[in-house]
Amino acid sequence: MKDENIAEELDSKNVSTELRSIREIVKDLSKPVAKRHLRSRKQGGKEIQYIAWHDAVKYLDHYAPGWSYEIRSINSVGGKLIMIVRLCVSCAEGVVYREATGQEDETTDSWGDSSSNAESMALRRASAKFGLGLYLYDQNK
Repeated sequence: MKDENIAEELDSKNVSTELRSIREIVKDLSKPVAKRHLRSRKQGGKEIQYIAWHDAVKYLDHYAPGWSYEIRSINSVGGKLIMIVRLCVSCAEGVVYREATGQEDETTDSWGDSSSNAESMALRRASAKFGLGLYLYDQNK
């Protein structure tokens, strides 16, 4: 299924937009990501699976409507750009947040630039702290 159809597919499941408990939101975000939404790449000589940042956003939009996100800090340490982000989820209990880091070599020669790659990593890690694709970290060890 093409990426632009993810939101359509998720919308067809009709999850309510009323504030729900954080437990319900985490339970939904912890469901396995549809295999067609997973990507893979070689890292450290091993094939790993991951969810792209823009797909993570669509899952958050669906299961945690009203979520917000902010970059808390950007630092340069030993030739790496280090970014800390905060992901906030509105729920019946109030606003719950998780923070995560992302890093990238400042002189990256991979796809994207150091800041967008670090931000993508940080967003996916913060999302995983709410359950989204968390199981993939165990599979990729």
